[in-house]
Amino acid sequence: MTQEKTHFGYRDVPTAEKAKLVDGVFTSVASKYDVMNDLMSLGIHRLWKRHFVATSGVRAGDVVLDLAGGTGDIAIAMARAVGARGRVLLTDFNAAMLGEGRDRLLDEGVVGNVDCVQVDAQAIPLPDRSVDLVTIAFGLRNVTDKDAALREMQRVLKPGGRALVLEFSQVTAAPLRPLYDLYSFQVLPRLGAMVARDADSYQYLAESIRKHPDQDTLKGMMEAAGFARCTYRNLSAGIVAIHSGYKA
Repeated sequence: MTQEKTHFGYRDVPTAEKAKLVDGVFTSVASKYDVMNDLMSLGIHRLWKRHFVATSGVRAGDVVLDLAGGTGDIAIAMARAVGARGRVLLTDFNAAMLGEGRDRLLDEGVVGNVDCVQVDAQAIPLPDRSVDLVTIAFGLRNVTDKDAALREMQRVLKPGGRALVLEFSQVTAAPLRPLYDLYSFQVLPRLGAMVARDADSYQYLAESIRKHPDQDTLKGMMEAAGFARCTYRNLSAGIVAIHSGYKA
């Protein structure tokens, strides 16, 4: 019997092994993740995330599920927005990343309305129609079964609730693509080697961006998962995009 395959960056690997490989990447980079994000994007990732939260429609008293929340920057901003009457679930598949996020929450004094839970986005341990907003920032491309994760996001949303995906996407300005490729495959792994002592993980991260569905394909996947009023907005010439969908 032929073993089912999927991609891990540009490598084809058995589907059952991808989660373990991704887990190894993030265990390796967790302690340097925030530093590397600042270096890789020259701090622009902070502006993308600020815009993501500011346009999310989050309200005081909301219940927010932040998937693949890693070191907690989205969850911290959401916790401040929902206030004492709201609740934020900071989740991540990787224990090391979730530990970094928990420490950061404490360091910034964000306590009382945030829970940290290790969660696989493909099987969210929450009841149907239980959250107002689901977010996933720079995490969907690492999920083995993206369609399953999108269906789970739709399932746990309350009617009228919204899902938001912030993810690297396809650069729309053709003249930028060669420069972006040069940076991704030459500069990024070298930065990873120097700062995180791990070139291979950052090579994978660059490759994973190229393997991620483009803007229109992801919009179609969200529609197929049952979301209504699906849209996307490009930021920085399509280097990243914000996809949005609602629970009817």
